[in-house]
Amino acid sequence: MNKAIYIATIESHSGKSLVSLGLLRMMLTKSIKVGYFRPIINESKKGGFDNHTKTAINFFNLDLKQSDCYAYKQSEVIKLLSKGKVDEVIQTVIKKYKKLEERFDYVLVEGTDFSEEGSFLELDLNLAIAKNLGIPSLIVGSGKNKTIDEFVNSMEITYKAFKRKEVDVIGVIANKVPGENKERVAEELKKVIPSDVQIDVIPESLYLENPTVKEVNEALNGKILFGEQFIDNTIGSFSSGSMQLRNYLTRIKENALVVTPGDRADIILGALQANASSNYPKIAGLILTGGLIPENSILRLIEGVQSTVPIISVEGGTFRTTNNIGAIKSKIYATNSKKILLALDTFDSYVNAEGIANNLTKYSSGRITPSMFQYNLLQRTKKNRKHIVLPEGNDDRIIQAAARLQLLDIVDLTILGDKDNIQLKCDRMGLQIDLDKINILNPENSVHNKEFAQILFETRKHKGMTETIANDLVKDVSYYGTIMVLKGMADGMVSGAAHTTQHTIKPALQLIKTKPGVSVVSSVFFMCLSDRVSVMGDCAVNPNPNAEQLAEIAISSAQSSEAFGIEARIAMLSYSSGNSGKGEEVEKVRRATEIVLEKHPDLKIEGPIQYDAAVDINIAKSKMPNSKVAGQASVLIFPDLNTGNNTYKAIQRETGALAIGPMLQGLNKPVNDLSRGCTVDDIFNTVLLTAIQANQQ
Repeated sequence: MNKAIYIATIESHSGKSLVSLGLLRMMLTKSIKVGYFRPIINESKKGGFDNHTKTAINFFNLDLKQSDCYAYKQSEVIKLLSKGKVDEVIQTVIKKYKKLEERFDYVLVEGTDFSEEGSFLELDLNLAIAKNLGIPSLIVGSGKNKTIDEFVNSMEITYKAFKRKEVDVIGVIANKVPGENKERVAEELKKVIPSDVQIDVIPESLYLENPTVKEVNEALNGKILFGEQFIDNTIGSFSSGSMQLRNYLTRIKENALVVTPGDRADIILGALQANASSNYPKIAGLILTGGLIPENSILRLIEGVQSTVPIISVEGGTFRTTNNIGAIKSKIYATNSKKILLALDTFDSYVNAEGIANNLTKYSSGRITPSMFQYNLLQRTKKNRKHIVLPEGNDDRIIQAAARLQLLDIVDLTILGDKDNIQLKCDRMGLQIDLDKINILNPENSVHNKEFAQILFETRKHKGMTETIANDLVKDVSYYGTIMVLKGMADGMVSGAAHTTQHTIKPALQLIKTKPGVSVVSSVFFMCLSDRVSVMGDCAVNPNPNAEQLAEIAISSAQSSEAFGIEARIAMLSYSSGNSGKGEEVEKVRRATEIVLEKHPDLKIEGPIQYDAAVDINIAKSKMPNSKVAGQASVLIFPDLNTGNNTYKAIQRETGALAIGPMLQGLNKPVNDLSRGCTVDDIFNTVLLTAIQANQQ
């Protein structure tokens, strides 16, 4: 049965977008079939669809056309309402919604914004739509610039208005509440809102509240002169630089936007120098007014200064421009992934998403969805913070992944490499990352080298290791990072973006070694398909395992599957199913299956079995009708590396599935190997896997 929720607000700029994004992701953890619907959308000044719809569809990659996601533009509704055609509006909204209801398990319905003409009609219209759609509502209100009593009263009045219209309310979210009022607001709301209605309070966030330089540039129709890669800098404050430089410098605040005439070279250069100085706050950007461009000598001077400051020229005067900037309200755009990620993190931190989910639906599934799997990775990583070392600090993708991880603040990081070189790369890519909050070590001249060399020598001298060789090897990033993990200076390591699998794994096998009772280090990929997550092993390490090794890979893979919330139903893949085929390779798989059952008779396992019979329930019924695994296998064990590696890559490329991994199994401490063709997302997800593995040691 379809489940939907209606997000309603009573005013403009309530922060409803944050709640919408959080709820969409919550729904996607319950089902891959999630729809988004705005009965009435705002009209963009430049034409086209509203920003809310673009952000929802693009960021979450929803299976929707923008035209499917709304019934009316606001101007169209106003005309119809002025003619008394309320029923026509409601009927059209219902018709559009029902089309989505037929396609999706969950639908998020977002009410109007109260940001255009006719907003006095919007509350009643939102109530009518929610009532006629027959779905419960979630009320979002803003506590910004209100006393506690004013805010609580407005929320109480709104709640009662919904109840009078017989619209069920399952939750109330108090958004943008000053941090010092958070507990008091929650207490006062509990006095006026029934106990069966969930109450959540989200404190105001300056980063989410304040506009970016990009938003200011778009509002002012400016021209970017320098620093376009830093256009997403967030503005903490703004002020006009019209006084003498010595006086203006005392007024610069953190993340300030400096507004000054384009011919004030002293203010321009002084602000840039202050930004570069450790004695002054960083600035977000410079707005040069009056359509004035600094003369060529000044432009050359600016161009030669490495800076993280965007500089923009606008036509208006300084006074008018400053006033216009003050009127800009920040929005969450589809292109600003940093704000979206922080909005989602804020939602996770302050809203009981599971409480809303439980009130909304009793939906359950035996399969874990890809969105749920990835969401759970993030949550489990945040719950038990770990320290991960990334040896390949010279790789741009590693630095980009580190910036994303730092933004979400979910792991501690060590990056191996030269700090100055890493900073230059960050500046070139326009990354907003604080390297002072990341442990950066250079194996070429590290203070740990002598100690690490001694550890390496003592551990490997029985294999012919000399002190000279040990002194050289510790400067290798793979050995250095592995010794960090061995010593407990890091909980895990992720490498391989710029090195071979052998380069990554060899130090781990020599130093960290395998777990007791484990003789084979193997790997799994978590293959996020359209409707499920499959665990695939071994697709990265063992070329041609024998029956005993294959059995061990299956057992390790089942344990990995269960550890990550996926019920293990093991398919031992071969070119035949059951007793239909013969041959050395089939017998190897059959023997491996027997060994698994001997060691772990409780495991659900089938083998040998063909891939189609393992995953397709209809084929399974004809080929292996009595199997408890056929047609619903979640752990797929390939007979050799050739088969496994090619199969996972074929599935990935042909279906667009996300392959998370490989994740190595069997080591005493987690070390994971990346593909040299990995993406930033691959690195990010592998760090999460590694952190969770570290919690399972």
